[in-house]
This record gives sequence, C-alpha cells and structure tokens, in this order.
Amino acid sequence: MTSAPARQKLHAHVGRTIERPARAAFVGALVAALITLPGLGAGTLWDNSETAYGEVAREVLVYHSWIVMHLNGAAWFVQPPLYFWIAALCMKLLGVTSLALRLPAALATICMGAMTGYAVSRQVGTRVGIYASVILSSCLMQAVIGRLAIMDALLDLSVALTIFWWFRSIEAGEDRYFIYGWIAAGFGFLAKGLVAPVVALMVMVPFVVWNVRAERTRLPSLRAWGLGIGACIAISAPWLVAIAIHSGIGALIDLVVHYTFGRYTGVIENQAGPIWYYLPVMILGFFPWIAFLPMALVYGVQQLRARSASDPSVARLWRLGITWIVVPLVFFSFARTKLPNYVALEFPALALVTALYFDAMVRRGVSRAAIVSAATVPIFIGMIAFALWAFSRDNRFPPDAYSLVPDLASMGAAIFVGSALSAVLFARRATMGIAPYALVAATLVAMDVLALFALPKSDRFKPVPQLAAVIERDRQPGDVVAIQSYRGANSLVFYTQPGVRILAPAGVAPNDDASSPRAVVCAAPRVWLVAPKTRPSYDPTYGRNRRIVAQSGSAALFLIDGPRCGNPRGV
Repeated sequence: MTSAPARQKLHAHVGRTIERPARAAFVGALVAALITLPGLGAGTLWDNSETAYGEVAREVLVYHSWIVMHLNGAAWFVQPPLYFWIAALCMKLLGVTSLALRLPAALATICMGAMTGYAVSRQVGTRVGIYASVILSSCLMQAVIGRLAIMDALLDLSVALTIFWWFRSIEAGEDRYFIYGWIAAGFGFLAKGLVAPVVALMVMVPFVVWNVRAERTRLPSLRAWGLGIGACIAISAPWLVAIAIHSGIGALIDLVVHYTFGRYTGVIENQAGPIWYYLPVMILGFFPWIAFLPMALVYGVQQLRARSASDPSVARLWRLGITWIVVPLVFFSFARTKLPNYVALEFPALALVTALYFDAMVRRGVSRAAIVSAATVPIFIGMIAFALWAFSRDNRFPPDAYSLVPDLASMGAAIFVGSALSAVLFARRATMGIAPYALVAATLVAMDVLALFALPKSDRFKPVPQLAAVIERDRQPGDVVAIQSYRGANSLVFYTQPGVRILAPAGVAPNDDASSPRAVVCAAPRVWLVAPKTRPSYDPTYGRNRRIVAQSGSAALFLIDGPRCGNPRGV
C-alpha cells in the first residue's frame, strides 16, 4: 500500500505539467525580447526622466567619474549608480545613442521574463511558468518600463529575484537560497536604494506570517540571516563609503534621507496624487490581462479557503501572489510622492495569480468566467477608441497628430482580434490551454506596431532635440546655451553639452548669477536661448540683439548677440 506521505505527494502533483524551468525561461525571455527590442533605439529620448538619466550616464564618461554622478556639470546625489554604470558601458560600445541608454532596461526586462518563468515553473510546473512569464512580458507596464532609459527595470528585476529566492528558501528549506535573495537585494539597493530590500521584506514577512498559520514553515537560520545581510552590505556599502569619503556625509543624507524617505513623507518635484492614484495605473498597466485578474483573485481566495482542495505548493504561491499585490499597493498608495512606475515591481505577482487561474481553468475544463473575461477586452478596446474619437472631435489636435491614427487603429485591431480569438479558444476544452497565447501574440503585434511605426513619428512633437541640433550646427567657441520658461532643460543638456543655463522667468528675481537673465545675456559673446516663442510683455534684451533662428511647436530658438551690455547684475 502507498504510505500517507506518498499519497499526499502524489496528490500534490495531480494535474501539473512536467517541470521544465529552462523551457519556461526561454519562452518568457523570447516574448520579452520580441516586445522590447524592435525599434528600441528609434527616436530621441523622452522628457523628463529619460533625458535626465541619460545625461547623468553620459556625464559618467564626460567627467570620468564613476563614484559621483553629475547632471549638467553639477554633482548629483539623487539615485544610486547601477543603471548609470551599465548605461555608460553600453555607450562605450554603441555610442551616445537612444539604443545604448535603453538597452539596460530592455535586458533587465528580458531577464525578468526568463526568471519569472523559471521560478514559477520550478514550483508548480512548466505550463504555469510559461503562462506567468508571457503574461508579465506582454502587459503594457512591462513593455513600457522595458523600453525606457530609466532604472526601474533593474529595480523590478532585483526585487522579484529577492522575493522568488526567499520564497524558494522557505519552499525547499535551504538557507543558500535565502542568501541568494540578499545578494539580489544588494544589487537592488545599487539600482534604486533602500526600496529594494524594504519592499521585498514587506512582502515576505506578511507572507510568512500567513503561511505559518496555514502549514508548518521552515524559516531561514540566524546564520543565513547574518551571511545574507553581510552579502547585501558587501555589495552596496563600498559605493556609499566612497561617496562619503569623496563628497562628505551631506551627500549621503541627500541620497538616503531626502530622496528616499523624503519621497514617501513629502512631495518631490510636484509628483503628487490621491490615495487611489495607483488603481487606474494598475488597470491600464496590466492591460490586456486586467480582464482576467478579478476572477483570478476570487478563484485564488476560494481555493485558499478550501484548504483540502489546494495543492500545498500552489497554495503557497497564491498566498505569495496576493500578499505581493496587496502590501506594496497599500504602501505606495500612502506615499506622498507618486509615479506610475513605482508599482511596476508588483506586476510579477499580477502575472503569477493570473497564470495560476489559467492553469486551474485548463485542468477544470471550460469556464464561463474565463470566456466572459476574454470577451471584455474587445469591449474595453472599443470604449478607448470611442473616447479617443470623441476627444479628437472636441479638441484641436496638431495636423501631425492625425498621422498616428492608422498606427493606433492597427494596434487596437490587433488586440481586438486577439482577444476575440482567445475568447473562442477558451470556449472549447481542447483549445483552452493555448487561449492565452492568442492574446500574447496580439499584444506582441500591437507593441511592435507602436515601436516600429508610431514612436518614430513622435519626434516631430519633441521641439527641444530639433532646436538643439541647430545649436550644435551653428554654435561658436564661447557661446552660452540657456533655456527659460520652457520644459526640456534635461533634453537640452543631453543634446548639447553640460553647462546649460536655466534662467529665471522674465521679471522674477533669480537665485544666483547662473540663473540671472541679465548676468547671462550680458556676459556671453552670444546666447542661444530656448524659450516659448510667445514672449511675455516684460522681456528686456538689455540693449542686445535678439532674433528667432528656429521654431518647433510652441518653442523657439533665439540668438542673442550684438554689443555687450553694461552692468551684468540684477534681474
């Protein structure tokens, strides 16, 4: 007769596919690569973050400083250096290009797809692992994060690695996985600071408390805690010590206190939002899979309440996924500073619970809920199309904006067809297992249409790079570049050279000579000024000549030259 533990183990594997984590990792990486790499270097960088972070990375090479980051020639203590180090190395290989600056995020996103597929497959089988990896790689938020020159993809990868390694440590009862998690947290610290280990701990501590109540749980030993934290410190501390030695303790206070705790307790750079800010972000960011998420969460809660019906490994993943969704969402919702990319680190959990739901539906047979969920995606697409049509009728768009309509229509049509096909496939037991892949393929087509056709056209809506090209073509030694009352200072620095003067608005008292219009205009042989082409009523030239040499959108490039003015002080 079969022993009770053997029967329990056999029951735990009923309905699972064979565990082939390498296959799931390959599929996840492939889908992520097909969505992020095509057209990655097309077009100029986007304001404001891409050009700011791109310029910081470029100035690593300009000033040959790998310890202190710089922006516009000044020391910059806002973010840790990992992204800037990798981007600088990419620029050494590929030149100062959009591709070089976006490649670190794309590679991190590809690794995220592979790692998610591997980790989930190793726990509950290849099919769930592939589902989780392709769902994550094809959702809108992941596609966007993977195509931007920002450090969030590196942070998200580090946090996910930390959580999955720590979960593996509990699942397998081996301390080495716990240490691996702390190593990942150390690199996460270098990517974006304390948020990496803090969020990972905020997810895992409630998960462990929940899991202990449900089953016997082996926790990491004190030795593993010591070795793990020691490894994390060994990775992150050298740069912090180097900063303190080079720039003083005040630099660390700026980095850790002001730009880490300050983001949570106060509003940084006017990036505020209501407490419900992240709900629409998650709805849009998890598109098109958001249609299945509500039913997935309901099903997961039902399975956890019916403990006898749950595979222990699957139940642990349900607890992990739900905790991973809820805790960071609540945490970031109460932060004073808000940005959409802050919650991107919990999207692996959204993909995980949706994948578990799909796998359960395939094992159980045809599900009316899955069919209805798939059918809501084309309805959602239709609502967006109607809203865009109504908005375009009531607002005057620039003529160039209408050139994007065919591309956007193609994207919508691809998602519409894919979602309709997935609904049909969900309706038949024989084809349920491949139903999610129809939506993955449609999303891949839509994203690549966006990358290869729509985004390159967007450069015509970016005035600063166009005006910067004129400056670089015609500037002479000693010329000064400035910007006044116009968004895009980081872009102007990136597409010209560090040392761009950011002038106070006309009639407003400047903070210093570097921002004083009079001091800058009077001191330089010639000044290239990017500003709104409609000038304010009080707009002195201090006796010098000023003329428009180029225009783009609402911006103009002014050249100020002629006889030097007298007293260069004052407003």
